[in-house]
Amino acid sequence: MEGNQDLIHRINTHYDNLSKGQKLIAEYILNNYDKAAFMTASKLGKKVGVSESTVVRFANALNYSGYPSLQKALQELVRNKLTTVQRIEMTSELDRSEVLKSVLKADMNNIRLTIDEIDNHTFEEVVEKILLADNIYVLGLRSAAPLAEFMGYYLSFMFNNVRIVTSGVNDIFEQLMHIQKEDILIGISFPRYATRTIEAMKFARDKGTEIVAITDSYLSPLTAYADHTLLARSDMASFVDSLVAPLSLINALIVAIGLRHKEDISENFCKLEAIWSKYNVYAKKEGE
Repeated sequence: MEGNQDLIHRINTHYDNLSKGQKLIAEYILNNYDKAAFMTASKLGKKVGVSESTVVRFANALNYSGYPSLQKALQELVRNKLTTVQRIEMTSELDRSEVLKSVLKADMNNIRLTIDEIDNHTFEEVVEKILLADNIYVLGLRSAAPLAEFMGYYLSFMFNNVRIVTSGVNDIFEQLMHIQKEDILIGISFPRYATRTIEAMKFARDKGTEIVAITDSYLSPLTAYADHTLLARSDMASFVDSLVAPLSLINALIVAIGLRHKEDISENFCKLEAIWSKYNVYAKKEGE
């Protein structure tokens, strides 16, 4: 894995041997890495005043396989360092007429990368651990809160031992007060990682609880306290977090658990359908 410091080290090591145009790229990256991280090779070249091929040769000069590898290293560098203001500034780089296609393509790419990087063995292990747990705690704060709510909502149709842990009247630690070794905690967080989520995972880990992290990278601080890590990409050159791939991963977990719990789910939903019908929970079709 190409780490953050590795990129800076490569630039410093190779700087004297770079061409004049490549040195301009190096200087721009060192001074504006937050903006450069989400630029195409063409856009970076135009910004610096060199050709796209010079940018590609610059990546090769640093011993990257190509510009995408260099860009990935750049994105790792800024992953947890961008403020919301910096994200808004990056959004200004987008062509307004291409925003819809750019965002949809970025989300599609995140799903593709998640498919390539997901560890199926770990996925199956997590499904098994959830099925065996006495209590299932699903933790998500800030932008990850909707993911935790969604996951907990569907898991509660299958189990009566699901607890959604998110911001509310009670402090996070009060909500986790009774967590035990036989339980499981699923912690969800993406850049910028919520400090309280990390602290809560450490709290549960100290109690011997099984920990699952749903996050974006093995460099994520959540992995330090996780027994199992499931990765879903969330890269987005914007102040808005891309949660499409994480949501898709959570969908897959719910479906996989549902397949293992099929008979109980059918029974539960038969009861729910009767309740929903009696109390008009959902709008009915005309004529019903």
